[in-house]
Amino acid sequence: MRALVLSDIHGNLEALNAALAAAGEVDAVWNLGDVVGYGASPNEVIEIVRAKAQYNVRGNHDRVCCGLASAAGFNPVARAAAEWTRKELTEANREWLAAVPKGPLMPEGLPQVALAHGSPLNEDQYIITMRDAWAPLQQSGIVVTFIGHTHLQGGFMQKNEEWRELKPQYSKKNEAESWTLEAQDGMRFLINPGSIGQPRDNDWRAGFAVYDTDAKTIVFHRVPYDLTAAQGRILMAGLPEKLAARLFEGR
Repeated sequence: MRALVLSDIHGNLEALNAALAAAGEVDAVWNLGDVVGYGASPNEVIEIVRAKAQYNVRGNHDRVCCGLASAAGFNPVARAAAEWTRKELTEANREWLAAVPKGPLMPEGLPQVALAHGSPLNEDQYIITMRDAWAPLQQSGIVVTFIGHTHLQGGFMQKNEEWRELKPQYSKKNEAESWTLEAQDGMRFLINPGSIGQPRDNDWRAGFAVYDTDAKTIVFHRVPYDLTAAQGRILMAGLPEKLAARLFEGR
């Protein structure tokens, strides 16, 4: 089975469409959360995800934008975007977002796979360093746990006494590229597919992953998208200009 793993779309319709086109035929779509917030196409993005994703995990921006949590902990720019998004959401999309479950979830028939937004131990915890990854990998018997939240594509691997940080290697800046990781027996992984709508690893291209359960591979992807259109939507919506600028910067 080939599963397309998406995370942190953040209302970026152009990036989502580019990722879906680049992924091609897949058997399943897994969404790791933060469908909305920051970007200016929350309803359009939710409607695509609702139609395509078999599994959805809620993110912190999803909780705030649908009214389940306060924006008090957000910085001013994130708070402004969340408040705008909450007003823009249709009632049907707000209700759907409020019903998205907390992770981790385990896809049916795949007992060695889990889906989470932040850490599988705490949905709001960022896993950025090996120190962050240590407890989740030690305490979980799951082989592959997909996570989002940091907007940093890559992850962590553990096998016996070996620990390794995983960072896809790319050479281009404006073209589609991929990087393949082989999931060998005995390894356990925390895998971040990257952010579709707002990467923070200094690469503006949309990031996602495709997990092939038969080939035991995880293929990371970066694809360009219509950046100008996404930025224009943000500016036309009256959202903070910083949200448009950071798309180009990839941070």
